[in-house]
Amino acid sequence: MISLTLTLVMLAFVVRLLQVQAVEADTYAAKSRVNRYITHTIAAERGSITDRSGGELATTVDAYDIIGDPYLFTPEQSGSRDAPERAAELLAPILERDEDGLAEKLSAGDSRYAVLARRQSPQVWQQIKDLRDGFAEKAGSGGESNPLAGIYQEPHSKRIYPNRELAAGILGFVNAEGRGGGGLEAKLDKELAGEPGKITYAHSGGRRVPTESAREQPAVPGSDVRLTIDRDLQWAAQRAITEQVRTSGAQRGYVVVQDTRTGEILALANAPGFDPNDISAAGTGLGNPALQDAYEPGSTSKVMSMAAVLEEGAATPGTHVTVPNRLHRADRLFADDVDHPTWYLTLNGVLAKSSNLGTILAVEQLGTTQKEANKVLHSYLRKFGIGRPTGLGYPGETPGILAKPEDWSASQQYTIPFGQGLSINAVQAASVYSTIANGGVRVEPTLVRGTTGPDGRFTPAPEPRATRVISEKTAKTLARMLESVVGSEEGTGTKARIPGYRVAGKTGTSNRVDPDTGRYNGYTASFAGFAPADRPRVTVYCAVQDPDPDKGSYFGGQVCGPVYKQVTEFALKSLKVAPTGADPAKLPVTFEPRG
Repeated sequence: MISLTLTLVMLAFVVRLLQVQAVEADTYAAKSRVNRYITHTIAAERGSITDRSGGELATTVDAYDIIGDPYLFTPEQSGSRDAPERAAELLAPILERDEDGLAEKLSAGDSRYAVLARRQSPQVWQQIKDLRDGFAEKAGSGGESNPLAGIYQEPHSKRIYPNRELAAGILGFVNAEGRGGGGLEAKLDKELAGEPGKITYAHSGGRRVPTESAREQPAVPGSDVRLTIDRDLQWAAQRAITEQVRTSGAQRGYVVVQDTRTGEILALANAPGFDPNDISAAGTGLGNPALQDAYEPGSTSKVMSMAAVLEEGAATPGTHVTVPNRLHRADRLFADDVDHPTWYLTLNGVLAKSSNLGTILAVEQLGTTQKEANKVLHSYLRKFGIGRPTGLGYPGETPGILAKPEDWSASQQYTIPFGQGLSINAVQAASVYSTIANGGVRVEPTLVRGTTGPDGRFTPAPEPRATRVISEKTAKTLARMLESVVGSEEGTGTKARIPGYRVAGKTGTSNRVDPDTGRYNGYTASFAGFAPADRPRVTVYCAVQDPDPDKGSYFGGQVCGPVYKQVTEFALKSLKVAPTGADPAKLPVTFEPRG
């Protein structure tokens, strides 16, 4: 009987062995692979963003996504009906997440992948790992099953902006998924992100089996991007515009600094700004208003009207222009910003005193009819880059608004010459003055100098497109006229003077369109110019939106002139530009009427 019993037992074992190893071998092997092997994504290291000298503006640090495998928390796999709840109770205080929410994610038993928390610090993961390993040791000694056996990590990198608000409007930010969510982080996301890899390995009790081999596809790091921005100059511009916006009680302001020869943007500052390390505190102010705001430029736009008049030979800087107190055109009376007796100005004086009426009278000389004059002026505005993208390709950039000349209203054909009835962004405005400073050649603005790939090789950015807009002679004449705005006591830009340097510039004060109502409400104060006027090196443009008249002036010369001076002085010193050697040629502003 004993022998028979042993024989039957052995026979049962043999049958079961045959069933497991032969008949159902594939099924059990598949189950083994499901529970034994796990695949992780290997995140590619995101490339850094630096300024023109290699100073870091955006970089990465180690971080981990905390992942759960809900399948391993099912009753069949965990041996417990409340495994998700037990794990959630342990993880919630470490991850600072809601316990019920974690338990819900771990209860999706038809899934193998649940993200419990993204981009956690190495310290957080170490806490979880120590806790999990402790439970694993107890389970190996015959204790309860490991409640954290299905928890693991995926290495990631966390984006850090070491200078906080500095250049935030340019850089943008990285979203919760690790992709660029705005600014250059979004525009250059493909180059910066690299290509993720993956690794598959065996695990037991939540820990990797060291004796088992693994299959790994390495990640390819992203490229580093070097910008044209100068970090120190960006800081100076940002400080100056932030202080002026605060002092004048304005809504916002921007400063653009551009190399007149290369078109490179050396600084692009916005106020108020935001900290891309904490975008939750930024509200809706995550963009770059210097490129995304469209506004009427006012008198800084008159330089394009004067360029057209000089280039077409319709007048010279000394041409006499008699400017009345009021000028009747179309269905209205036009006026300058101040009441005055009849002014006897040269064309140079029209620009120096920023006369709207004088500009209308000068632009009318561009054609035998108003329609013809409109067409000529429109062609120059387009050549200067108005109504078209700057060339930066920045996300959300506005091309501004410039209607076709045949669509200009009765009033627009007289307001556009002095900067109302068309809209621009701040970089377009700076580019206009850089074009004049560069001898009449417009070089498309650039923000990127080049990229350094994973192989360490630096690839320069493509050369920007250069287009001649006006002749070199006209550009030099305009530069001399712009010096009168700053240098002449009758000019509107005296607050932009810089001791030792010749400065060419222009003030602007325009009615501001309220984006909420679509009506004029408040003002845009601005100043644009370049220095040294005789050997241009740097263009600086400042605009302040809706300064409070009760806190001071709202005129461009008063509000933005000092900002221009402060930033330009810093730029000239940083670039080691020698003081001007020669005195400016003083062009006449007025003339004596005959009789």
